[in-house]
Amino acid sequence: MKIISWNVNGIRAVEKKGFIDWVSASDADVICIQETKAHQGQLSPLLVNPPVGLKLKENYPSPLSKEALEMTERGEYHPFESLSTQNSEQKPGFESETVSGTEAGNPTYYSYWSSAKRPGYSGTAIYCKTKPDAVETMGIPKFDDEGRVTLVKYGTTTIISAYFPNSQEGGARLGYKLDFCKAMKEFCDKLVSQGYNIVLCGDYNIAHKPIDLANPKSNEKNAGYLPEERDWMEFFTTHGYCDTFRKFCQDSGQYTWWSYRFKAREKNIGWRIDYHCVNNSFADNVISSTILPSVMGSDHCPIQLHIED
Repeated sequence: MKIISWNVNGIRAVEKKGFIDWVSASDADVICIQETKAHQGQLSPLLVNPPVGLKLKENYPSPLSKEALEMTERGEYHPFESLSTQNSEQKPGFESETVSGTEAGNPTYYSYWSSAKRPGYSGTAIYCKTKPDAVETMGIPKFDDEGRVTLVKYGTTTIISAYFPNSQEGGARLGYKLDFCKAMKEFCDKLVSQGYNIVLCGDYNIAHKPIDLANPKSNEKNAGYLPEERDWMEFFTTHGYCDTFRKFCQDSGQYTWWSYRFKAREKNIGWRIDYHCVNNSFADNVISSTILPSVMGSDHCPIQLHIED
């Protein structure tokens, strides 16, 4: 199973840059999205039901690559022979469930959306190639009201798209952030105790160790690298859960977020704050865990996980 996670920093904005093409070309089984900043009713039909597995034209730039974005700005980017999925239908059930259709000639993704009550803020979603057995949120109102979690279940595997709160300048929301972290650990522990394996995908808004950001010393008092946040991440990854990326790679300079200022991405002055974590007993099922820094369109880049399911 291929699982991709990405904080898109506004799904309607990234749609204009080629997001639908990227989803289709990825051919991922599950795509976890964070910071959607939208309710489903604000989305185009193609954004709700992207096509599955369309093949790029030969020798064509990959969607959301730097070259593809330049072509998109000129109106010259047309990566597929056809793109026709307008006949997808919506059905009742989970608040934001949509059905994958084949009537227009291409299978399309199911999608599930958890939106914040506050317009244009937070929000998570999951695209699924195959209909899951169940779709849920965290079930805690103060976190569900901000659309912090969407999860799907396949047999004994639970895949969670989570957007951890930002503790903000001066630790203004540190208490809320730590409450979420504590609740998430308990939430995962309960699922594991019930016999589920956990894939916790998303933007944790925490750089765990000095290796996970370009300038650790100068950021020790900044949101995302506060001692309390790092302590929780250390606790989480030493009490039952594995940071899958570090299972395979101990290199520095591996980041998933860059400031839009000072050409930080061009200079690779970044932070690794996006993770795929799994319960330790499931870690041997992880085949690979990688970062996809060549995918543009957000201040984050996607991360990708392959597991044996």
